[in-house]
Amino acid sequence: MIRSATPADVPALHALIRELAEYEKAPDEAKATPRQLHEALFGDRPAAYAHIAADDTTGETVGYAIWFLNFSTWRGVHGIYLEDLYVRPTARGAGHGKALLTELARLCVERGYERLEWSVLDWNTPSIAFYEALGARPQDEWTVYRLTDEALTELGTAPDGPERATP
Repeated sequence: MIRSATPADVPALHALIRELAEYEKAPDEAKATPRQLHEALFGDRPAAYAHIAADDTTGETVGYAIWFLNFSTWRGVHGIYLEDLYVRPTARGAGHGKALLTELARLCVERGYERLEWSVLDWNTPSIAFYEALGARPQDEWTVYRLTDEALTELGTAPDGPERATP
């Protein structure tokens, strides 16, 4: 069963995010708190959306997808960027991951979005095979770049940054 997340799902989502960080060998990088997650998903200005995969028999939350809208200047329309897709190892193979992706693809088609995109670690061969079996293709010519921590702070506080108009 796939459904939109509710505020009551935040503790389960937070626990699953921690599990994903462990799986991706980066537990110390997952710093988001339940409060931050609640604000991002259900605050006054939601920045992201979430769907839950629940076990058909027990109703237990076994997976999730967190996503947000992006925009293609070339296509002139929004798309969905899938930030996280995770299904507990004990629930894999039951169709939860495919059901989550199917729901996001359905939203794209329904809303006229022309892209559903995400990143995958290059060592995660089971996920890569799963995505390719669904028809997804890697974007080989693109490399993801990221500024975080000290590098982001240094650039964002550089004295030679752009001048700003005062309000």
